Amino acid sequence: MEKILEAKGISKSFGNLNILKEIDLSVSKGDVIAIIGPSGSGKTTLLRCLNFLERADSGTMDFMGKRIALSSADRKTVQAIRMRTGFVFQNYNLFQNKTVIQNVTAGLTIARKVRREDAEKTALALLEKVGLSDKIDAYPHELSGGQQQRVAIARSLASSPEIIYFDEPTSALDPELIGEVLAVMKQLADDGMTMIVVTHEMNFARNVSTRTIFMEDGRIVESAPSEEFFSAPKTERAREFINSILNR
Repeated sequence: MEKILEAKGISKSFGNLNILKEIDLSVSKGDVIAIIGPSGSGKTTLLRCLNFLERADSGTMDFMGKRIALSSADRKTVQAIRMRTGFVFQNYNLFQNKTVIQNVTAGLTIARKVRREDAEKTALALLEKVGLSDKIDAYPHELSGGQQQRVAIARSLASSPEIIYFDEPTSALDPELIGEVLAVMKQLADDGMTMIVVTHEMNFARNVSTRTIFMEDGRIVESAPSEEFFSAPKTERAREFINSILNR
């Protein structure tokens, strides 16, 4: 399987607080990796370092065959990586003064200089894919949280990314809206999209992801194929965490 990303030795501190401690991560094309763990374990910081939203203190990343030093990558390198990745945030990060279709086309017309006509054609296809073809002229404040997150997913798909990072994409949603976002993500997984998903949704991790990583205290405690991880976790701490979540 084609290797998309291989990171080694990622460390990150904020002041005296060590958030990430020598993290290694390997991602192949078509992988859907769920990252789970208690709050404060470093899950979101790891995603942000991979996409340079935070600057790691140390570590390297091989991305599509190119090796990058995470602490010293220049602006051109960072921009090149972001052009080939997508990022879906907890709180959507949509432009409130732009319509749905304008939110999806913005990255294409501004960053990639795609003709507006072509960008709108791409956006319409993606909004249909996420079930929002009837909302193209709506503004974010006119949408539910689930609809806004689906717009954000469409926006992340617009650049045909090699990999999409999802940072707890359902955490800001009312319970009844979570399913519509997870359904879109499952469809992406079925279509072969490579994804890393920080999530508290254990059913998604078990039934959709190909591999589950359990983090705590800035380290990877356990990593295994998802069915194996949930049916027979090897570490006592992973067993405790799974039981605590599933027995709520």
